[in-house]
Amino acid sequence: MLGFAALPAIAVALGVMVMPESPRWLIMKGRFAEAKLALIKTSNSEEEAEFRLTEMTKAAEPTSSSNNWRGQAVWKELLLRPSRPLRRILIAAVGVNFFMQASGNDAVVYYSPEVFRDAGISSRKQLVGVTVIMGIAKTSFVFISALFLDRFGRRPLILLGSSGMAISLALLGLGSKYLEQSNGNPEWAIALCVVAVCADVSFFSIGLGPVTWVYSSEIFPTRFRAQGSSLAISVNRLVSGIVAMTFLSISREITFGGMFFALAGIMGVGTVFFHFFLPETKGKSLEEIGVLFEDNVN
Repeated sequence: MLGFAALPAIAVALGVMVMPESPRWLIMKGRFAEAKLALIKTSNSEEEAEFRLTEMTKAAEPTSSSNNWRGQAVWKELLLRPSRPLRRILIAAVGVNFFMQASGNDAVVYYSPEVFRDAGISSRKQLVGVTVIMGIAKTSFVFISALFLDRFGRRPLILLGSSGMAISLALLGLGSKYLEQSNGNPEWAIALCVVAVCADVSFFSIGLGPVTWVYSSEIFPTRFRAQGSSLAISVNRLVSGIVAMTFLSISREITFGGMFFALAGIMGVGTVFFHFFLPETKGKSLEEIGVLFEDNVN
């Protein structure tokens, strides 16, 4: 199982070797000719590449004055005295990463056999079967999100995904609670739990799963992108670890049903957060996104 995980890692490593450097990073280092060549590869025409180069150069002026710039004082400005637009960007990036992991999706995937066993599925063959079905559902909906992310935008998908997760987790909690208090294991309650788990991971794959990485990587201004993204991802990994390490312990105290109701509440709060703090960034350049947050604040 661990060996198979090396295959996509090798493919990614080979792909990274032939990737061009980021044009914005090259501009910040004063390597404008190389930046133009990278832009030509990703533009429809040389004129478009020239226009994008001009826009990026203007946006990077505060940081491109020195080829040896390493982000001095950026952390202080980012955390201690951020401007109102930068503060809003930071809240949006950290918030979406927090709710991505606080949703408990990783823990549900890690401990799905325990969840299904608690739902009344005792046969090992059945446990493997429903776990495989859950994995297929989760993977399939990632492709759906990839196809429609730029067509419908970030906000519709993340709002659909988070609200769908809240409903799925509530149904999962309802089914689990019924099974806990029932003398038998009615098939409809078991089916409800299985469908709810598959729906939960599917809605995650539509919204929070892919949109979190896209959104938190594109909203930071060039000067703050490295530090801002690293802070947001650190929150992501920290919350993921906390949820994974406490999921079973908390579930033993309040039961799986209680845990799923709590996660449903978290996703309800997350949906409200996304509605108010995440503006649509579809079709906008990285430079335009900074102006978008300024406009929304004003």
